[in-house]
Amino acid sequence: MSPTMKAVVCHGPMDYKLEDVEIPTPTKGEALVRVEAVGICASDLKCYHGASKFWGDANRPAYAETEVIPGHEFVGEIAQIDEEASKRWGVVVGDRVVAEQIVPCEECRYCKRGEYWMCAPHGIFGFKRKTPGAMASYMIFSTHSRVHKISKSVKPAHAAYAEPLSCALHAVERAKIKNTDVVVVAGCGPIGLGMIAGAAVKKPAILIALDLDDRKLAVAKECGATLTINIGRENAIEIVRELTEGYGADIYLEGTGHPSAVAQGLQILRKLGTFVLYSVFKEDVTVDWSIISDDKELDLLGAHLGPHCWPAAIAMIESGKLPLDKICTHQLPLADFQKGLDMVSAGNESIKVSLIP
Repeated sequence: MSPTMKAVVCHGPMDYKLEDVEIPTPTKGEALVRVEAVGICASDLKCYHGASKFWGDANRPAYAETEVIPGHEFVGEIAQIDEEASKRWGVVVGDRVVAEQIVPCEECRYCKRGEYWMCAPHGIFGFKRKTPGAMASYMIFSTHSRVHKISKSVKPAHAAYAEPLSCALHAVERAKIKNTDVVVVAGCGPIGLGMIAGAAVKKPAILIALDLDDRKLAVAKECGATLTINIGRENAIEIVRELTEGYGADIYLEGTGHPSAVAQGLQILRKLGTFVLYSVFKEDVTVDWSIISDDKELDLLGAHLGPHCWPAAIAMIESGKLPLDKICTHQLPLADFQKGLDMVSAGNESIKVSLIP
């Protein structure tokens, strides 16, 4: 009988179970990784709750598959690797590693153009049977995985934050922030705080963080925000206009995943401003598109995954300059995955929740 491990298995929306499954066996060019920590992402939560983005509806096919181990924010240790994979990734048994969330096919138009993060088949760890994720004791890095080493001096939950931080940094790069800009970041969750940290490096004139939670806004200050606004008590649109002689912000980075934040951003921005949208939404979002075109001629940019930003994210984490103990608030045993999902869903107690297999 093959050795087994504990793993969370997705059987469909609202149907995740902790099960005994076989420890996977790497084939030629692959590596077996012992998982140290795996973060619970907002997209994991929305997949769990059955969002059409993952399970399809009349307008889109399903992306997620059943009988899959979730988890795409992770860190682990190389437990088994052959010479081919070791040479390709520059790692050996015992090295601590993270991997980008996408496993590109390397064959589609996007991959061949170097746009691997938009790979057409789009195999993200934890959503497809071909790319099982990290909510387990062990996982496989297949041949097309994009692997990075990270220091063993970093706490496991902090190291796993490399995934959301790389995503946040990609959104910041899309914005092309200048030192004269007034920048607004909506949401001080794991992505929003990463956006603030990344934007702060660009040294904008003013860096404003928006949230409903004073505790999260305090962490935003530590990440580099120059001004915080609790939108439950204050009118962010009016405050930003007062700060900008009535014009509005130059750049708005959306990291809440809440539909109201989209309309808010369109109001906060000045004419010819830039809107960078990162969030995954549970439901469709409706706005007045004439604001984008006829009223303001905005640049509306999407951002997906964290291409080319992983080395910078890892360097930021290893530097010790981020308040990671305050960002990575909760670490739970794998058996408590349901508690972790519920905690992320509530949002009033945690920022980043990780599972420790």
